[in-house]
Amino acid sequence: MAMARTVNKARVERRAGEARPRFEQVLTAENETFLWRIDDYPWARSVWNFHPEFEIHLIRKSTGTVFIGDYIGEFSPGHLTIVGGGLPHNWVSHIRAGETVNSRDLVVQFDPEKLRRASTYLPEIGALEKFFELALRGILFSGDTARIGAKALEAMGDARGLDRLNQFLQLLELLATSNTYKVLSSPGFFPDLNSSALDIMQRCTSYVCDHMASDLSLPDVAKVAGMTESTFSRFFQKNSGRSFTDYLTELRIGRACRLLAETQHPVSGICYEVGYFNLSNFNKNFLKRRGMTPSQYRELALRKCPPSHGPHPKEAT
Repeated sequence: MAMARTVNKARVERRAGEARPRFEQVLTAENETFLWRIDDYPWARSVWNFHPEFEIHLIRKSTGTVFIGDYIGEFSPGHLTIVGGGLPHNWVSHIRAGETVNSRDLVVQFDPEKLRRASTYLPEIGALEKFFELALRGILFSGDTARIGAKALEAMGDARGLDRLNQFLQLLELLATSNTYKVLSSPGFFPDLNSSALDIMQRCTSYVCDHMASDLSLPDVAKVAGMTESTFSRFFQKNSGRSFTDYLTELRIGRACRLLAETQHPVSGICYEVGYFNLSNFNKNFLKRRGMTPSQYRELALRKCPPSHGPHPKEAT
């Protein structure tokens, strides 16, 4: 039996191309409540991963696509989120092969259980519990919360001792009491949190990002996963929270939004650049997803007015 498990594991690793687990081990020093660090992109942990610790994540540079649970969105500098323990996540910058974005991410990771234990003696900390529950689905902050939170995260890097802890608690209070936020992943999203499933998802989502401009189909990606089409369809639905077709459409429309806002490429060119070969079909899908035409979206972006991305019911902490 042990030999069979070893053989099966080897097969998974050969399909993956590399034997790299997707569970991230977060090591916080014994004399620290949280881990603070700045990361380049890409690096070994820039993958579809999860960990039991909570993560406050600030994008300092670059643009790209963010995946948090079953949520897909676009990010740019100042993108501030908190991701609860066990929720898979990844931020993908669309860069050329061999390119590096230095110091792209500022990350704070912490174990909420430490704070829960502390609340036994410091009851004020207990007020964070509802915030922690909501953060299990991922939260994106905007407005003054994102701006002030980004400055606070940067300042924490130079702080030490009780001053550092105080700044961390002030940041948590800022996020927990914010009224400019959006809850990201759906409440029913429960992926398979094992290294082989996460590894397959990482390979497949990377392949989709790299080939979305082509005539990409489910059978193409099923081959990358080493599965039949029907098996892969069920697997993808389970681990992304949406069908492959819905996932690909959202990814393409999200990329189109960024190109409309950041470039002067004609709409027809953007249509083909994100993988649509029919302008009418592109316009139809864009209108359905964003509630406006691509040209209207660009007009709003040029006026520097926040474009509507469809209804997002606010959920209070």
